[in-house]
Amino acid sequence: MKRLFLCLLCVAMLCGLVACGNADQPSAGNTQAATSDSSETAEPVVEETPPAAIEPTVPLTMGQQNALESAKSYLSIMPFSHSSLIEQLKYDGYTTEDATFAADSCDADWNEQAAKSAQSYLEVMSFSRQELIDQLMYDGFTQEQAEYGVTAAGY
Repeated sequence: MKRLFLCLLCVAMLCGLVACGNADQPSAGNTQAATSDSSETAEPVVEETPPAAIEPTVPLTMGQQNALESAKSYLSIMPFSHSSLIEQLKYDGYTTEDATFAADSCDADWNEQAAKSAQSYLEVMSFSRQELIDQLMYDGFTQEQAEYGVTAAGY
């Protein structure tokens, strides 16, 4: 019964996510002004990352780039396991290869994702420690990630 409720809750959250679209706003880059201790007026110094450091050595395909942006967007809104993120991206129409690339490349901390997921479950329902571990594993987290998440959530 809990799994049915939780599945329905997840589906409702995902439907809301899809309906809202991508709410990301472009952010301005950080600039830092350097000041001098002398009485002379110092010119502001803007630190920029060289373009070569930003660009990957192998250019991304359009599918990889878009899947990666979608993965980051999803992770900014709700927790996912590596495998559930791949499944969500595949559901969105990305190829298995692009979805897997995005999940591998999004720099997610899967332990942190498990902790967020455990906390989210505990805000909605009561679980024993083992039930919560089992639920997280059902959601695609590894045993180690699930145990980490449950412990981080207070169990």
